[in-house]
Amino acid sequence: MASPHHTNEPWDISYEIKTVVLLTLAFGLVGLDRWVVAPLFPAMIADLHLTYQDLGNVVGALGIAWGAAAILIGGLSDRIGRRRVLIPAIVGFSLLSGLSGVTTGIGTLIAIRALMGITEGAFCPTSFATTNDASKETRRGFNLGVQQSAFPLFGLALGPILATQLLQVVRWRLVFILVAVPGLILAVLLARVIREPRSAAAATLRPHPPLSQIFKHRNVPLGMAGLLCAMSGIFTLSAMVPSYLTQYLHLNLQLMGYVTSAIGVGGFLGQMVLSGLSDLIGRRLCAVLGFVIAAVFLYAFSQVGASASWLFLLLFLSCFFCFGLLGLITGPIAAEAAPAGLVSSTAGLIIGVGEIFGGGVVPVIAGRVAQQFGIQHTLTMALAGLVAGILVSLFFVETAPRKTASVSMARSVEHT
Repeated sequence: MASPHHTNEPWDISYEIKTVVLLTLAFGLVGLDRWVVAPLFPAMIADLHLTYQDLGNVVGALGIAWGAAAILIGGLSDRIGRRRVLIPAIVGFSLLSGLSGVTTGIGTLIAIRALMGITEGAFCPTSFATTNDASKETRRGFNLGVQQSAFPLFGLALGPILATQLLQVVRWRLVFILVAVPGLILAVLLARVIREPRSAAAATLRPHPPLSQIFKHRNVPLGMAGLLCAMSGIFTLSAMVPSYLTQYLHLNLQLMGYVTSAIGVGGFLGQMVLSGLSDLIGRRLCAVLGFVIAAVFLYAFSQVGASASWLFLLLFLSCFFCFGLLGLITGPIAAEAAPAGLVSSTAGLIIGVGEIFGGGVVPVIAGRVAQQFGIQHTLTMALAGLVAGILVSLFFVETAPRKTASVSMARSVEHT
């Protein structure tokens, strides 16, 4: 793996810490800028004459653009350098988030959010690669897990609370502008701290196996399907729950912000916990149980009524497993299915396909369902995705080293 250091030099722990902290905050802001539109949407409806279909289209446009950019631009930093992608990307999505606050209609809002998706799709894999470059080998997994967990923490836990509290003192337009400012500050700090790995030039000259090798492992297409199922739950809930709580259950904005924050709190903890648990009980079993438990708690959430405490608890538990599945599939399952030298390409392909369809197409369909049949039926749609995920995950090949080693040992004992 590329590193910013020569192997005969002492490890620069200070650079590692600064890089991980800054990129964790930056990826948290990606989540905040992406998802702040959902809790603000009830306040935007009257001013811009919007519908639930519009909300689905706004979320879907960003998701499709993000996925396409992750596939097409994700590897660009390997050729031209991390800084040349990282810094413009964070400046871009921060400015576009602020521009969302001056939009005058649904057309310009969709265009702005789609452009924002391109910049965030470019930032995501580049930031992961930069964290990987800066991390000592024994801390790579931990550092990447911490970085990814900031996305639901900032975007879906703190974001709804921040947005609904700010709405008490300012209009929704200013909220978009205010949340854009920290990204510009971080861009300056990243420009001062981030450096290119010294081995980057040599790394680009190494031969790589053909991309067709990616599909030789069964878990790659299954990972795409499984991630689509998990994301159909995550993105339908993230986009539609704020409006479901205010328009269908008639909670006020403060209670809506409190309940919606359960998505982010559950996602933050789930992404940190579920992948680690799969080391012990296996990837396949963890995926199956994750989909089953997420579906059970989502069904309970749809039946509980307007009790804010119960809504928070059940949404927290469902999203704990939904987001945990996202980390499990894009993390160890993707890495262990990848051919040597194609780990980033494999993960990027799985993420891109899942993002385009699960994060892009599904919210558009959810918006149509909400508009035609009622916002409450979007929960049924998310539930169907999770149930489909149970079936997909049953066919995963077990790849956890501890489990495969125990199977190999048992077979060798049988032969003796």
